[in-house]
Amino acid sequence: MVIYVDNMRAPYGRMKMCHMIADSTEELLAMADHIGVERKWIQKAGRHDEHFDIALSKRKLAVEAGAVEVSMMDLGRILRARRQSN
Repeated sequence: MVIYVDNMRAPYGRMKMCHMIADSTEELLAMADHIGVERKWIQKAGRHDEHFDIALSKRKLAVEAGAVEVSMMDLGRILRARRQSN
């Protein structure tokens, strides 16, 4: 199982945000817990494209904990493949 964080840098207030996805909901939630992201911020829960939008400071923590850095294009390919396999 793998956690992925993309290279998006979307402004949100004073923060810059990116996406975090995982191969399973359990793994995604475990990483959110580990890096201090509240579970209530999950987006599209239970769907092929469930994810968290996380600040770059949380992204750094996720990478330090083993998350794989991918491009936005790569993340899109992963999500597209999931949708097609459902």
